[in-house]
Amino acid sequence: MGEDALAADKIYKKKNGDLIELLMLGDSIAAGLGADRPKDTLGGQLAKRLANSTKRAVRLHTGACVGAETSMVRAQLAALPPGYRADVAVIVVGGNDVTHRVRPAVSGHHLAEVIEALRGNDTEVVVGTCPDLSALTAVPQPLRAVGARASRQLANTQREVATACGAYAVSLAEVVGPFFIAHPDEMFAMDRFHPSGAGYRRTAKALMPSVLAALGYEESLPFGHHGPVSRIN
Repeated sequence: MGEDALAADKIYKKKNGDLIELLMLGDSIAAGLGADRPKDTLGGQLAKRLANSTKRAVRLHTGACVGAETSMVRAQLAALPPGYRADVAVIVVGGNDVTHRVRPAVSGHHLAEVIEALRGNDTEVVVGTCPDLSALTAVPQPLRAVGARASRQLANTQREVATACGAYAVSLAEVVGPFFIAHPDEMFAMDRFHPSGAGYRRTAKALMPSVLAALGYEESLPFGHHGPVSRIN
């Protein structure tokens, strides 16, 4: 599939006006690698759904990079255009931390730095926690079991860090993982590692309640979604 995801950055539903700035940060999932069409990337799907739900225009900016670890996301922030500020940033990262055996505590520290930088710029943040790597049937056992355990540990750390830093966290292993396990031929792209267009559509749908809540359009959160601790207490 190459090293680059399809470019999906543009204004969605421009005629709606009252622009929302949506920023995607993280790894190949956040970038949308595996989608056959720009509109089927994770960012494209989120932008379209957000525009439809809010009746506002949504401008998508993708800073995510294929192969990124959590430690690299600060560089994605630094590469943003001067003066850019997103209304909401969606971060999906962690798979590469697991495969490169980065300790969860180290990944969590880097994630906290990114969230604090975004929140300091008045940007709401939604973190999609590390997916369940047990769904990767292309990876042989026992390596898959080891990766599954490590991915769950990292996801737990990400959830705790995100909510403590004032962000929303979506447990992707809980809200979308079962679909990838039950329907791998549909949910995965041809490499059997990255989501397909259908997989991204399902993931975007799973993330939307927290994205809407972060922007003030929802008050209650469904199963697998976790609000900021600082706003709950």
